[in-house]
Amino acid sequence: MSLSVEALWTMPDIELMDAYYKTHRDYVERKFARDSQRARLEWLRAKAFAAGFGGVSERPNAVELSEELARKGQEVREMTRDVDLARADVDLIGMIVRLRGAAAEAGADEEPAEDEKKDEGA
Repeated sequence: MSLSVEALWTMPDIELMDAYYKTHRDYVERKFARDSQRARLEWLRAKAFAAGFGGVSERPNAVELSEELARKGQEVREMTRDVDLARADVDLIGMIVRLRGAAAEAGADEEPAEDEKKDEGA
């Protein structure tokens, strides 16, 4: 993410919510792409297994030794890393939203108490 925690904490509420929704949308898009690639890889592995020659013990070895499938598996692992980082960004912004809401509620509770003390003292 390009924003620091301090920048997110001082950001106005509307911009913070906008950042949250954009980050969440990015996370969902990355997760969908990763899951699509993962399903495609499983389909290719099943297809290679069915098309393979030999016994049941020889076919999985041929599938595992395929360089193309190994490369695609590495791409899926890299996509998983990106999805995890995007999820961390979503969680961070969500946490800041909740903390700022709790701080606002705590501040709202304190203000009337101070006003009442002023009214009583006057």
